[in-house]
Amino acid sequence: MNTPRHEVLPTLARIVGLWVAVTAVVVGLGWLITHPLASGLDGFDNPISRWFADQRTGSLDSLADVGTLLGETITGLSVAAVTALVFSLWQRSIRPALFVALAEACIGGLYFVATHLISRDRPPVKILDAGLVPDHSFPSGHVATAIVAYAGIVVLLRAYAAAAARWAVVLLLLPAFTLLARLYQGAHHLTDVATSVCYASVFLLVLARLLLPRPDSVAT
Repeated sequence: MNTPRHEVLPTLARIVGLWVAVTAVVVGLGWLITHPLASGLDGFDNPISRWFADQRTGSLDSLADVGTLLGETITGLSVAAVTALVFSLWQRSIRPALFVALAEACIGGLYFVATHLISRDRPPVKILDAGLVPDHSFPSGHVATAIVAYAGIVVLLRAYAAAAARWAVVLLLLPAFTLLARLYQGAHHLTDVATSVCYASVFLLVLARLLLPRPDSVAT
């Protein structure tokens, strides 16, 4: 499936527009969360953070470390690179690599902008992940990274091998694992990780729509 040259610039413009729009929404939401809605949301978020902290045990601490590792930048980028290479070689197309690269660029760029414009303190519990910037709670980079890395594989399989995608949906458990780990470790509020789920999912779905073939257009 080749894109005519006259469609390249419009597609690129749509992707840039997508990033600008989603980033603006996330930053706007972050401002609302940290300003007019701060007191109300703290009353919602903080008890949840304390509940997770109350469940801590040595075994769960170790398990949470694994969940966090799955969403580390180096882990996500490594998985993404292998995914892009495998799918592009398999399909003999640059589209899978573009899809993965642009998804990573979108979440990375958004995270950079959001964390520099929005300051939100981390939950009022002991943070188990040492070395985190204290006021970079919003949004969760780990959760977004895990979604793009593992849910991205499911999206690619749905585009190129729909039958296999039915089994690969178990990969969606990995971002969920990372999300729970970040809440457990006190790294983020629930609204932080929920925001990351939303924007990372939007990027994946819209980029798939723009760059990948429809599932019913690929021979299996």
